[in-house]
Amino acid sequence: MIYLIMQKSELEKMVAGELYNAGDAELVAGRSKSRKLLMQYNALSYGNTDGKRAVLKELLGGFTNAIDIQSPFYCDYGFNIFAGDNLFLNFNCIILDCAKVTLGNNVFMAPNVQLYTAYHPVIASERIKGPEYAAPITIGNNVWLGGGVIVCPGVTIGDNTTIGAGSVVTKDIPANVVAVGNPCRVIKEIEP
Repeated sequence: MIYLIMQKSELEKMVAGELYNAGDAELVAGRSKSRKLLMQYNALSYGNTDGKRAVLKELLGGFTNAIDIQSPFYCDYGFNIFAGDNLFLNFNCIILDCAKVTLGNNVFMAPNVQLYTAYHPVIASERIKGPEYAAPITIGNNVWLGGGVIVCPGVTIGDNTTIGAGSVVTKDIPANVVAVGNPCRVIKEIEP
């Protein structure tokens, strides 16, 4: 009996959160496609909502209804970004979507918000070889991320939560709170 051992592609490793080679041809092609679509999107006039929506349909993994992403907007691949209804991203938001990014309904992001699913080995001798990891980010419903917030790999932010401007979110934040700081921490519980 002959058994075939199937090797995972670098894309499969990336999405699974395993160590992967970002220089793989398939991944480079995916980022190249994303960059072309982002150039189109960011060049469209403010009022061209139909054109912008058409590009987002080709770029993103999925979104439901109302979506408003101000230009410029940047992401790695796009296909790993899934948004609920009534998403608003203000100017200069960046999503490194090497792993899945899930954005709930009524998510608002102020200017310069950055979501990073990608990260690198901590040991320098491994890091300089070029491999990467990725861990998903989940943002619940009715969440507001203030200006300049950074959300790190693997973080989940619960429903109805507000993250204060300039915060660096390194760990999960529960629902129904206000959280601020670097590292971000809960300072107040709120009514949903």
